[in-house]
Amino acid sequence: MSDANPRSNAAEFFRQAYQHQMAGDFQQAIDLYTRSIATFPTAEAYTFRGWTYSFLGDYDRAIAECLEAIRVDPDFGNPYNDIGAYLIEQEKWDEAIPWFQKAVQAKRYEARCYPHFNLGRVYEHQHKWEQAKECYVRAYAMDERYVAALAAVRRLRAMWN
Repeated sequence: MSDANPRSNAAEFFRQAYQHQMAGDFQQAIDLYTRSIATFPTAEAYTFRGWTYSFLGDYDRAIAECLEAIRVDPDFGNPYNDIGAYLIEQEKWDEAIPWFQKAVQAKRYEARCYPHFNLGRVYEHQHKWEQAKECYVRAYAMDERYVAALAAVRRLRAMWN
C-alpha cells in the first residue's frame, strides 16, 4: 500500500476487513476496520466495525460505532437503521422507532427497504397490525427480492383470514 493515497489504502483495509467479517474472523475484521479508520475515517468503516461488534453480541459498542459514523457523515443511512436494529436486539422497541425514521429520510442510503421492514417489526411487536403491514408492503415494493418482507405481509394477511 502506498502512503501517497490514504483513501485508497483505507479502502483496501476495509475490503480485507469485510472479507474477514464474512468468514467469521471477527477480531481480524475489527483490527482491519480500525486500520481503515486510522488511515482515512469513513462512516462506512465505523458502521461495519459496529456491525462486527453486533455479531459478537456487543450492541452497546455497535451503537457507539454507528454514532461515530453519523458524526463523520450524517447523510449516510446505514448507521441509523443499524442502531434501531441493535435496540430491537436489546428489546428497546420504542427507542428504535426514531432511528428507523431517520434512516428512511437519510440522503445517502441504497437499502431503504430495511428500515421500513424494521419499523414493521416494531409495529408488529406493538400489535399495530395495519401499520406493520404498511411498512412491510413498502419494504417489498422497494425491493421485490426482499422475500422476508413479502413473507411478513403474507403472515399478517393470514392472521386476518
